[in-house]
Amino acid sequence: MKSETRSAAAEAEHEALVEQLREALGRASELVASLSSTLAAAARGDSPAAPLPADEVLERQLDAARGDVQEISSRLVDTEHQLDRLMSLYVATYQLHAYLDPAQVHGAIADVAVNLLGAESFALLLRREEGDGCEVALAEGIAADTDAFRGGNVYSGGDPLVDATLSDGVLRLGPVAGSNAVAVVPLRIQDQIVGALVVLKLFDHRPPLKTDDRDLLDLLSAHAASALFAARLFAAKDRKLRTLESLVRLARRE
Repeated sequence: MKSETRSAAAEAEHEALVEQLREALGRASELVASLSSTLAAAARGDSPAAPLPADEVLERQLDAARGDVQEISSRLVDTEHQLDRLMSLYVATYQLHAYLDPAQVHGAIADVAVNLLGAESFALLLRREEGDGCEVALAEGIAADTDAFRGGNVYSGGDPLVDATLSDGVLRLGPVAGSNAVAVVPLRIQDQIVGALVVLKLFDHRPPLKTDDRDLLDLLSAHAASALFAARLFAAKDRKLRTLESLVRLARRE
């Protein structure tokens, strides 16, 4: 709901800036036309019935109009970037909560990591229900020198950036000495840390992660964890229901 409200406000600001840009371009066009008429009249030696504005005045007005156009255009680009970020947040939230099967939620997290975050290599770590360490529930593009994050393995520690995030639940960005991670996104539900998304490499065309990406990283931290929790809860209840239905069918046969 908060993302939708912010998106609506950004769209309204975007429309207002577009209208201001149209008005500034209109004023600039009028000034150019007036200046052209003045120059043409001067070239012909005409004597207009009414005094025309001096060339210097027109030039100053035209420069001011150009400045307005440049400023509004710059603000328009900023709002377009903001709209893009908000749309990315909305799409990510929708994808994460669109499924109730844990495997499909894993796939949704992978889609967000690849398509919105620009991750080429990453691993999804989930705390084991029994025993220490984290299960590597999902791994994409893992290199040979990062066996600790290969799918099906159990991560028991060793990467300082990952270990710190799993310990205190704080989002961290690399590079850090001794760590292969570019970013470690904690997956947490309230005060409980249920795992982490470890980004090991970004696509070559993707610029390094910066402050503008924090909204998406924070969203992943909160919504990926809640989506996984809901999917696991649904799967557990579904198994219990199927077991109960089987027992009922057996009892009826007796």
